[in-house]
Amino acid sequence: MTGYGIVDQRGSELFFVACGVIRTTPAKSFPERLQELHVGISEVIATHQPHHAAVEDIFTAVNPRSALKLGHARGVLILALMQAGLSVAEFTPMVVKQAVAGYGQAPKEQVQRMVRALLQLAASPSRDAADALAVAICLANHAARPAPKP
Repeated sequence: MTGYGIVDQRGSELFFVACGVIRTTPAKSFPERLQELHVGISEVIATHQPHHAAVEDIFTAVNPRSALKLGHARGVLILALMQAGLSVAEFTPMVVKQAVAGYGQAPKEQVQRMVRALLQLAASPSRDAADALAVAICLANHAARPAPKP
């Protein structure tokens, strides 16, 4: 399962477009679940036709097997985004949390609340969708900044 989030930026304002979760079938093999992930994100791209994309950078996981599987899934997502002609930015979880909550160690619940407030949502999105929207907000914030002078 992985979340996705799409925002529209008009000037300095951000507007919610869509969010959700791509679910895979637990009974399927790992390669089949990776294919489901690819199909799911490809459908999101085709439906919403984003102009930019970002993914959260891998964090150090306690379980090496989980970290490897996360890396595979992340690779599938990046490949699908690149195949759609999108450039892909990567942000660490700390940078994403700072962009949304102002604090790089903010708990998931605080990120969820801040995403809801920043996008003026009637209800809080699921944790996975809120994380994905936070990455989208982070990308928009970084894109809005002028490039540093050399």
